[in-house]
Amino acid sequence: MRLRDMGRVIRKEVSTSFLIALTLGLAGCLRAWMMGIGMEITLIVSLTLVCITLWSAIVSSVIPMVLKRIGIDPAVVSAPFIATLIDGTGLIIYFKIAQYFLGLN
Repeated sequence: MRLRDMGRVIRKEVSTSFLIALTLGLAGCLRAWMMGIGMEITLIVSLTLVCITLWSAIVSSVIPMVLKRIGIDPAVVSAPFIATLIDGTGLIIYFKIAQYFLGLN
């Protein structure tokens, strides 16, 4: 894989991940509804699932290519780095979405 393929790879990953994200979002919404959780919290959790899934697809596509470009073996570094990055930014995404919908500016 070459750096010039990055756009094609990202488009492919994001389009596939979008379907997965929608499925997760709908499943989360359905589960929250069945548990009797309020619509606002249901929307926050479902939207967060969609956003984090799409974000992880982009990051997991780009990071290995960037690491390879700068001369680092992606197989060694990618998994721990990507997992840590997604976990940390996933929390930020969740809190920002919750802050917006709950009006906690």
